[in-house]
Amino acid sequence: MLVKEELKNLEIQFGNVQLGAVEILGGLTTEKREKLKHNLKLSGLELMDDKRAMLIEKIKIVITEMVHYNDDLPKINYSDYISQVMNYDYTYLANIFSEVQGVTIEHYIIAHKIEKVKELLLYDELNLSEISYKMNYSSVSHLSAQFKKVTGLTPTFFKNLANKKRNPLDDV
Repeated sequence: MLVKEELKNLEIQFGNVQLGAVEILGGLTTEKREKLKHNLKLSGLELMDDKRAMLIEKIKIVITEMVHYNDDLPKINYSDYISQVMNYDYTYLANIFSEVQGVTIEHYIIAHKIEKVKELLLYDELNLSEISYKMNYSSVSHLSAQFKKVTGLTPTFFKNLANKKRNPLDDV
């Protein structure tokens, strides 16, 4: 809503507004562009001109939605999924992502998956086998090994550590 309001205030004609992208209709004067850039920055947002940077942001959005907001992760390869959604060759996307971010898409996905696993462990609604299945790991041992590699802790130790830090309301 904030972006739409700024566009309306500056009388900039726009079409589709989605997370991370705005379709500007017609031209945009340098003055309006700078004013929009300034106003967005005051709100903690950024106007991006660089096509590569925009592509990286779109890749991040696809990965975040894929891992955190889909109930079930896609059963196809992540590379095929990202390539399909982005409508670009995966090798091209992977090279740009690695070059700009300093990390591979695969490692970025793994980091997000581990964050989601932490969240699921803290919710305490699913056991490790169910989390492993939900997050599309081949086995619990694969999930555990990857979790330990990223966090330095086993999933069980992480869960127990988090539970110890919580104080039940009855104890207050």
